[in-house]
Amino acid sequence: MGSGEIFFTEKLLEWNKEQNNRNMPWKGEKDPYRIWLSEIILQQTRVEQGWPYYERFISHYPTVQQLAAAPEEEVFRLWQGLGYYARCKNMLAAARDITENHGGKFPSSYEQIKSLKGIGPYTAAAIASFAFNLPHAVLDGNVYRVLARFFGIDTPIDSHAGKKQFAGLAQSLLPPGNAAVYNQSIMDFGAVVCKPQQPACDDCPLQKKCAAYHQQLISLLPVKTKKIQVKKRYFNYIILQHNDNIYIRKRTANDIWQNLHEFILVETDSATDITALQSHATFKQLLGNIPFSIEKVSAISKQQLTHQTIFSQFITLRVADLPTLNGYIPVQQQQLNNYAFPKTITTYLERNSLQLF
Repeated sequence: MGSGEIFFTEKLLEWNKEQNNRNMPWKGEKDPYRIWLSEIILQQTRVEQGWPYYERFISHYPTVQQLAAAPEEEVFRLWQGLGYYARCKNMLAAARDITENHGGKFPSSYEQIKSLKGIGPYTAAAIASFAFNLPHAVLDGNVYRVLARFFGIDTPIDSHAGKKQFAGLAQSLLPPGNAAVYNQSIMDFGAVVCKPQQPACDDCPLQKKCAAYHQQLISLLPVKTKKIQVKKRYFNYIILQHNDNIYIRKRTANDIWQNLHEFILVETDSATDITALQSHATFKQLLGNIPFSIEKVSAISKQQLTHQTIFSQFITLRVADLPTLNGYIPVQQQQLNNYAFPKTITTYLERNSLQLF
């Protein structure tokens, strides 16, 4: 290591020992199952939002064997509200893999950990280093930002060259025999000091040799080449009621919210009203021959996902006779709590007292 690299690692570890007060329930954890659980929950999720979910999962499933044996619907219900539900599906698959193929014991090598469903290089490095102190550097958004700014690197972090460059640099900075502490230190440093917006440069122990600080590049680093293309989608949910029954189905297509439940869905290309909706092919196919009365039409709500914006409206229809709808089942209103729904639906249910939490 050069003098800059040595300075970086030494100052970072010094900051961690003397000033790092960041508190999280999984910090310092050595149980690979709990570390893995926290990492999966925190993918695409802020610490403040993921914290209570982590504690609930640990309470319900203290071991990987208990998670593996849990009913899928129960696990998805507990995950409800975190989004990116493929994480939950992959987590269950990995737990069952550990139970069935690893004797219920979490793998202890980086390659074996990375072979589990839903675990990539970053998560594998985190588990390997935190649980087993193996020499694998983590590279998450916080780490990319700290390294790009301190060393003045303008190679895009989402490019092949950038990923290779940052991975090599991160590994070279890893102090021998101290991977767990170092990895936690740099992630915490990026979260509380070298923040994306308004970093605490005036109090930064790395300021003396930080390239971005001295060259006024803080707001420009790290560099990304790809811009996210956001797609707009319009979901018209039909809450079809017969007495105390409401029709729902499980989403099975390779799309957002897979394995979660929803009401009768008519997706349109733009916002529409109930009159125009009744002429839609999906509406006519499902409900065209069923007499109904319109009870309520909600305002349009908006949910922002990473690559999609979902505009939803809820239309409550009541029918006198219990129809048979292909792909949908009638569920008693008081039983809706037994099913996992996307956040946009649970929010509506809560506001309209259709579901109790």
